[in-house]
Amino acid sequence: MKNIFLVEDDHQIVELLTNHFNSTFYELTICNSGKDALKRALTEYYDVILLEALLPDIDGVEVCKTLRDNHINSPIMMLAARSDEADKVIAFEMGADDYVTRPFGVRELMARTKALLRRSEQSQMSFHYKKKEIQYRDIYINKEKRMVCLKGKRLMLTNKEFDMLFLLAGNPGKTFSRQEMLEQVWGYTFEGYEHTVTSHINRLRIKIEDDLTQPQYILTTWGSGYRFQE
Repeated sequence: MKNIFLVEDDHQIVELLTNHFNSTFYELTICNSGKDALKRALTEYYDVILLEALLPDIDGVEVCKTLRDNHINSPIMMLAARSDEADKVIAFEMGADDYVTRPFGVRELMARTKALLRRSEQSQMSFHYKKKEIQYRDIYINKEKRMVCLKGKRLMLTNKEFDMLFLLAGNPGKTFSRQEMLEQVWGYTFEGYEHTVTSHINRLRIKIEDDLTQPQYILTTWGSGYRFQE
């Protein structure tokens, strides 16, 4: 049984999804405020979080960012009324894994939820066989603790920043295209959102590189993507 956390203040949507998630395969927990959602998600585990973007007290994207900043790794699907590209990009950059706009088809939403569950399980299985620790020059990465230290000091990375760094550092010298990094880190193919990877790389470099004009860890393979120093 998978634990689904629905954060939604629209009673009609709550009733609709309750009827469809009411089965032996899912356990649905419902919340209608951002503050309550944060309290629960920070202390309880959920396999997938369905998060309304426009909540009455706290913006859903802000809730998403706070969860990622606190290393809550559960897949998050944003439910939104706006379909503007800028809103989607912001949601992805704050750590969302998927973005669905209303009106949405229940079958599509169910299919996307199942896809998030599958990718999450596959990601956990693949990480199980990879290195647990990486040490290169002044940087140290611990997968199990999701910890990165630079010159002995722990860095505060977002969930996506850690996953990107671990992917690159775990494959030194291998170039990943922006599209490949979207698929590997976000677990979903978002065509046209490659600039999301670029913005995350830029923020990551600010945190780990001494000289942004001559990076020593994350290198650019011009015309192709990014790679970690061999």
